Amino acid sequence: MIAKDLAGPAAPGKVLEALRRVGVTVDILVNNAAFQPGPLMAVYYASKAYLLSFSEALSNGLMGSGVTVTCLCPEPTETGFDKVAALEKLKIPKGHRMSAVQVAGIGYRALMKGKTVVIAGLGNKIVAMGTKLAARSWSTAVSRRILETAGIRKLQ
Repeated sequence: MIAKDLAGPAAPGKVLEALRRVGVTVDILVNNAAFQPGPLMAVYYASKAYLLSFSEALSNGLMGSGVTVTCLCPEPTETGFDKVAALEKLKIPKGHRMSAVQVAGIGYRALMKGKTVVIAGLGNKIVAMGTKLAARSWSTAVSRRILETAGIRKLQ
C-alpha cells in the first residue's frame, strides 16, 4: 500500500483492512505515571495517561475487527535506560525491578489473551488502585513528594 492510498475520508477503513490482512496486534507500553498526576513532570505523566486512554479507546473501537490492542504497564524494568539517560544522579528508589524478559513475557501473554490493559507487578497494582481510591489532591501531593525526594525540584 502506498501513502496516497491512505489519504482522504476512507483512510481509517483502509488502514484497518491492511491491519486485518496481516493479523496485527498492537502493544503499547506505559508505566504507573499513567494512573496519577505528576507535578514537576506534568507533560511526561500526561503523555502516559494519554497512551493508556488511547489504548483503551482504540481497543474498544477495534473490537470484533481481528486487531487487538494491549497496553502494558510494568513496574520499573532493568533495561540500562537509567544510565543512558543520566538518571543515575537522581535518588530514585531502586526497590524491586522486573527484568526486561519478565516484562516481555507478561506483555506477550496478555496480548495473546486479548487483554486491553495489564498492570504488571504488585507495587504497580497498588499504585493504580490507590490513585482511584484517593482524593486527586492527595495523589498529586504524594506524587510531588516522591519526585522531590528523587531530586526533581522544578518543572521538567
